[in-house]
Amino acid sequence: MKKAILVLAIVLLFCVIGVGCLVNKSDDEKEKVQVSGKTYKEFTAFFAVPGTELDENNVIQNLIADATGIKVHEKWLGSETAYDAISELLESGDYPDFVDAGEESVRMYEAGALVALDDYIEKYPNVKELFSQKQWNSLRQSDGHIYWIPQFSSTYGKERVCVHIDEAFWIQTRVLEWAGYPEIHTLDQYFDLIERYYAAKPTMSDGTAVIPYTILCDDWRYFCLENAPQFLDGYPNDGAAIVDPQTYTVIDYNTTDTAVQYFKKLNEEYKKGIVDPEFYKQTYDEYIAKLSSGRVLGMVDQWWDFAYEAEDAIRHAGLDDEGCQYVPLPITIREGITNQWHNSGSVFHGSSGLAITKSCKDVDKAMEFVSALLEQDIHDLRYWGIEGVDYVIDDNGMFKKTKGMRKMAFDTAYKKAHFCQYNYFPQWLGTSRDGINAMKPEGQEVEFYDGLSDKVRKCLTAYDAQTYVEMLGSNPSPGPWYPIYTYAQALSPKSDEGEAYHMMTECKHNYLPQVVMANNFEKTWAEYMEAYNSCHPERFLNGLQNEVNRRVEAAADYEQ
Repeated sequence: MKKAILVLAIVLLFCVIGVGCLVNKSDDEKEKVQVSGKTYKEFTAFFAVPGTELDENNVIQNLIADATGIKVHEKWLGSETAYDAISELLESGDYPDFVDAGEESVRMYEAGALVALDDYIEKYPNVKELFSQKQWNSLRQSDGHIYWIPQFSSTYGKERVCVHIDEAFWIQTRVLEWAGYPEIHTLDQYFDLIERYYAAKPTMSDGTAVIPYTILCDDWRYFCLENAPQFLDGYPNDGAAIVDPQTYTVIDYNTTDTAVQYFKKLNEEYKKGIVDPEFYKQTYDEYIAKLSSGRVLGMVDQWWDFAYEAEDAIRHAGLDDEGCQYVPLPITIREGITNQWHNSGSVFHGSSGLAITKSCKDVDKAMEFVSALLEQDIHDLRYWGIEGVDYVIDDNGMFKKTKGMRKMAFDTAYKKAHFCQYNYFPQWLGTSRDGINAMKPEGQEVEFYDGLSDKVRKCLTAYDAQTYVEMLGSNPSPGPWYPIYTYAQALSPKSDEGEAYHMMTECKHNYLPQVVMANNFEKTWAEYMEAYNSCHPERFLNGLQNEVNRRVEAAADYEQ
């Protein structure tokens, strides 16, 4: 198939440059599109996260259409919240063919908006292969059926990880270089370094003001503010609570001594002018714009939440030469704690995924497309691009990019016009079926290192590291309960646990920015705790404890 795709690539590139002939909707059949003179089936999709719509004549999207006979028009979350967007869909009863409703997935299931996928999964080996039977069974809802397919939880062959794609305290390389690449392990050390750098260099080279530290707390992304205490105490990203690995006891990280210390520290830094005074009201787009400008020295975030926009923008603007790219640091609340910012092995995110709605008129064809996207040649097309255009293959079969190819991959306009990852459809991490290459470029060790900017490479070398993961260290998967946040995200809002979880979330979203900005921290924290306890967190935590126990027991039974 790869030779056929290469020929198609040449034809389609000629069309884009020469006559702009790629996509024209037929007047008499709205569910069909034309690609290079051929008519193909079109599906629609909505994903309850912000994203970038591709150009109409996107080259690789049209190559995939030629190879599969199908094209999907993707829509993303706009200025509304995921809750409001899904509420609007449910009220209208008019759904896209595909949907990922995120934390609202259970609502769509309970409303009867989704198609049970059990029989279809069995028909398509590429899809069935994504998970073990145990994992597939864990996706069954209260009626015993499977309604969505997690997209980001499958590793083929050997794990290949260079980028820490998860949460961390991030800092620009220029800050570390200025200080002589010191060892930074604690929260106090992290902010002390940022304070000293900001005092010495308060502006960018063009005179614009530096932002020492910002916090994203827009809608569901307020995890950038609220969940650091679990990591600071040396626990992994269970998200909803800490789970003691020895006793399996659930601990509420919102009320620990470390939580108090962390938010008091943010309050102190806010009063010093280190924390961005606009953090509490900035939108996600405004946050990304600040990071993309190179002005922000540090923040807490998940790599996937900022890097694909901001890091690429920084490199495209040449700000990587000024040391404006970010690396993660192994921050804990005090010295002597082993951090668990990074855990090996893919995490099974079973609380949501790609679903097909009752509005889809051809579920078989939709699942056929999902299956086709997992074929190795098309998977390579999604993530590596076109051979000879986006990457080359050396004599040993290794995929590589030239410097010019990497530069184009950072260009926002080029990405919209050229690349199509169908990134909210199922995909593989790990090693290609050829046994040589990584499924994605960011997992290709040599390509990752060769593609680093000089400043990042210099920084990693100073810390005796070659990857972002090595900046933190890696830990094994915590245990059979992990991650427990998948239980929280799948709770029905009608249940006692789900109602308590919703109230706790709203309370934290409302109070934590106030805590950071408070004139009197102790008074505001006490008010916050009073409001938090009125949400009956024990109902939620008891539910978590029961689920941890169930998962541990189920794993033990499965291993027998």
